[in-house]
Amino acid sequence: MESRVLSYGATTVSGIPRLTKPSARINTVAVSLPARLNTDGGNIVWGRQLRPSLLNLDCSSAVPLVAPIAKRDLLKPCPATASDSTGDAAPVGFLAKYPFLITGFFFFMWYFLNVIFNILNKKIYNYFPYPYFVSVIHLAVGVVYCLGSWAVGLPKRAPMDSNLLKLLIPVAVCHALGHVTSNVSFAAVAVSFTHTIKALEPFFNAAASQFILGQSIPITLWLSLAPVVLGVSMASLTELSFNWLGFISAMISNISFTYRSIYSKKAMTDMDSTNLYAYISIIALFVCIPPAIILEGPQLLKHGFSDAIAKVGMTKFVTDLFWVGMFYHLYNQLATNTLERVAPLTHAVGNVLKRVFVIGFSIIIFGNKISTQTAIGTSIAIAGVAIYSVVKAKIEEEKRNLKAA
Repeated sequence: MESRVLSYGATTVSGIPRLTKPSARINTVAVSLPARLNTDGGNIVWGRQLRPSLLNLDCSSAVPLVAPIAKRDLLKPCPATASDSTGDAAPVGFLAKYPFLITGFFFFMWYFLNVIFNILNKKIYNYFPYPYFVSVIHLAVGVVYCLGSWAVGLPKRAPMDSNLLKLLIPVAVCHALGHVTSNVSFAAVAVSFTHTIKALEPFFNAAASQFILGQSIPITLWLSLAPVVLGVSMASLTELSFNWLGFISAMISNISFTYRSIYSKKAMTDMDSTNLYAYISIIALFVCIPPAIILEGPQLLKHGFSDAIAKVGMTKFVTDLFWVGMFYHLYNQLATNTLERVAPLTHAVGNVLKRVFVIGFSIIIFGNKISTQTAIGTSIAIAGVAIYSVVKAKIEEEKRNLKAA
């Protein structure tokens, strides 16, 4: 076996022996006392593994040791490792053999937590109609959860500097605005109607990409959005719980999350998604606190808290706020973790199905009466979002394939 070995000349450097290539075949190896011969596979020198017969370690140590080696030992093959053998491969665990079970579990928990969050959130608004304060609670519980996770090292906290902070602040501000306005809409109208309006978010994303970022949007993508606009329009015209506050708030939420996506692309970082979402939540919390105090603070102190406690009791009031915050944080975190496990197309379709689940369960749980036109319009809008998601994911996949080629 041929190998290149660095030479430092006739003397040793910092106690490192001089390495010389032997001029003739030898059956002995001279080794200084601190050195040991690795009979399992040779010595490793500067990242290369050499057979013992090809090394001659020359040292100026006063205690040389000459170890005779038989010829049959020199020709002895190195023992095989697990990576070299295909027959003795380590047994594969059940979950590793069927990874779709883990992915399915992620999807199930994502849907489950999202449905529970929406239902519990609406129940809270039925006896405590203060969306700004509840939005703060959502973020506050998530921030406490993140701080606790950092404290135990799960995950390890990623470092933050001023440059990254400047990039994340616009993302967090848009996240805070979109979150608050979503909750204002949830409190004002039926959950199903808010989610129907929020189905327009892809339309705003496409418009922002075309007219703000200057990206060319294919005509097929625009055509796929036509059913979304038509369906939302049909549902809005005959929605029994319609009011302008809920409608406008949901539209502002769509615009806010669109700008959040734009700023997120500008703030691309190597930080993992868990730490990134934690920092965004912390900044968003500080953004949400002032308007909650200004707009709802006096009413809360005067009769808001007392009315809620009188209706459901202190224990239920506190536990409802805690669990709705936990469900909000965990379903968002699981959505991110699910995206890391599947292809963008699968995640996009899953996101559409999640909205169907939320709309369906909210109608069943709260007994919301909807007109036939609203039901048809909602179905058309959801179908349009599904078509848009499939088309967009295929376009993105084609772009990645072209870059890879």
